[in-house]
Amino acid sequence: MATTEALRSRNVEVTGLSRSVDGFDLTNEETIARALGALEGPFDLIFVATGALRIDGAEPEKSLDAVSAEALAQQYAVNGIGPLLVLKHARRLLPRDSRAVFAVLSARVGSIGDNRMGGWYGYRAAKAGVNQLIHGASIELARKYRHLSCVCLHPGTVRTRFTEGYQDRHPTVTADEAAQRLLAVIDGVTPEQTGQFLDYAGRQIPW
Repeated sequence: MATTEALRSRNVEVTGLSRSVDGFDLTNEETIARALGALEGPFDLIFVATGALRIDGAEPEKSLDAVSAEALAQQYAVNGIGPLLVLKHARRLLPRDSRAVFAVLSARVGSIGDNRMGGWYGYRAAKAGVNQLIHGASIELARKYRHLSCVCLHPGTVRTRFTEGYQDRHPTVTADEAAQRLLAVIDGVTPEQTGQFLDYAGRQIPW
């Protein structure tokens, strides 16, 4: 993963968890609790760099006719609920007396105020959902973790298999470029910005 390599190039010690290697499944709280429960903190950065646009072959919906309850629920489980469960079980790993960041990959299409195109019901709703969930958690955690910043980040359109078929609509960047831009935002974010939804340049995105 590009973010992992970018951090390691700074001589930062990185602990990575994945579904393929560690059985870390965002749709299964037991696997999240087990994997995070085996770690010792503190961690000054926890980055949930996950997401799914197509799940079990379901394409982003272009119209109401394409909406299904199952696809909506799957989108929310992966893109909304999963990151919050990570925060639930990872908060014990965060320091209370020094700076720390909990960051989640979101997407600009999760902005309700910026939605002028419609469609993509499940993915949009799930990303709007994770923005709300992390925002709410940031308020609670600020009472005990005064140096913590919980943020949702929009990386831009990254040239990966994830975005194949959609890259002609927006300027794209490589995974390495996206990682460097996101880490620059993480480096500069402050506890006063906790709960915010930020793009790759550190600009606030409307809810």
